[in-house]
Amino acid sequence: MPSSPSSAGTRRLDGQTRLLLLVNGLYITASLLSGTFLGIYIWKASRNFVLLGWFTLLTHVLMAVTFWIAGYLAKKGRSGTCIRLGIGVSAVFYGIVLLLGKAAVNYVWLLGMVQGLAVGLFWLGFNVIYFEATNAANRDKFNGFAGVTGSLVGMAAPWGSGYFISHMAGESGYRIIFMVSLGIFVAGVLVSFLLHNREPGGQYQWRLPAKIWRVPRTPWRPVIGALIAQGFRETVFGVLIGLLVYIHTGSEMKLGNYSLITQIVAFVTFFAVGRWLKPRWRRIGMLVGTIAMTLVILPFFFGVNYTTLLIFGIGTSLFIPFFTIPMTSSVFDLIGTNEESVRQRSEYVVLRELSLNVGRILGMTVFIVTLSISKAPAVINWMMLLIGSAPIISWFFMRDRLAPKLERDHSAARAVPFFVQGSEERDHVRHKRPALEHIAHGDFQGNDDAREQPQT
Repeated sequence: MPSSPSSAGTRRLDGQTRLLLLVNGLYITASLLSGTFLGIYIWKASRNFVLLGWFTLLTHVLMAVTFWIAGYLAKKGRSGTCIRLGIGVSAVFYGIVLLLGKAAVNYVWLLGMVQGLAVGLFWLGFNVIYFEATNAANRDKFNGFAGVTGSLVGMAAPWGSGYFISHMAGESGYRIIFMVSLGIFVAGVLVSFLLHNREPGGQYQWRLPAKIWRVPRTPWRPVIGALIAQGFRETVFGVLIGLLVYIHTGSEMKLGNYSLITQIVAFVTFFAVGRWLKPRWRRIGMLVGTIAMTLVILPFFFGVNYTTLLIFGIGTSLFIPFFTIPMTSSVFDLIGTNEESVRQRSEYVVLRELSLNVGRILGMTVFIVTLSISKAPAVINWMMLLIGSAPIISWFFMRDRLAPKLERDHSAARAVPFFVQGSEERDHVRHKRPALEHIAHGDFQGNDDAREQPQT
């Protein structure tokens, strides 16, 4: 039966948000069990950094296309269907890996496309439901709990995978872990049926990502730049760091231990930041996080080894919540600025994900080009410093959105984004604008009229 959306202004997490955390936890568990070592699996079979880069690049290209197309399903009230399809295709992905075995390295183009399809479907559906189920008051709290969940899973899953893989002969450990992941994905599909779909939200605006630029002084322009910079960093470090740990230790178990140590730190900081970081502290918190995330790259210039990799991992885990929690919460607060953007939440989530994937594609392109030219340690270090400093750009673009509410009130009315079809609707919204001028960015979260009631 229908249930009401989360009440605007309360920090309490209701049943739907807790269920969403469970689905997220299952998906991350299955992904980390195998995903941590998937790159190692491909690299061991090919000994080729560039091939692994192409696999990742194809994944992000298909993710972007999938986000854009799947936005239509989300607009029709089928966000839960997107989640189930994404988890199901992820299970298919690991089924393909199991069938191909060592020959999987010859089909990285296929694996990259299937992976991109799976990830795109899941995160599109997840983020739309996340927006609908949370509000500005509890979004930081939800992101903190999601980070805690990811950290707990990040402690156990890679360590367990590393233990099995290192203590079993040949490829049998990898195959067992891939099979376990497949089973958890199936469990995630079953749990996702408990998530509520919302009613359709009108016609899907396929061209919104392009149209956004034609709105004068839209706050989405700097946000898009910040998201591109965020994606630019995360894809390269997501691929490279785990691989460097394995190369410098020669042990899956050592990589599991590395993940365990860094995720213990992340667990503490995500819990603390999610619990105590207030919206008015986002700007300074994010600045501290971005600077620290860049500084921890510098030890690599004195040598890449397990010690410097551990310094990087612990430092990043310690400060990344200060970056990701304000970044994520602020972007979704912007989607909730007014009635029009709430109704077009699917399109804005697609815009967010497309922006992230533009950054990921650019970052992975730099990775492939750089390593195609040279694999010298100095070159790799400078590449990591360049890419790793991208969060500072994100902060620069987001600094006004992260400002305390009173600093933004004067420009809020001018920057209210809206997209409507037809002159009659445009005139209607212009007529309503004086009534919206008191709304500061991120304060409106939608009431029962602006947000459709969820349907079972």
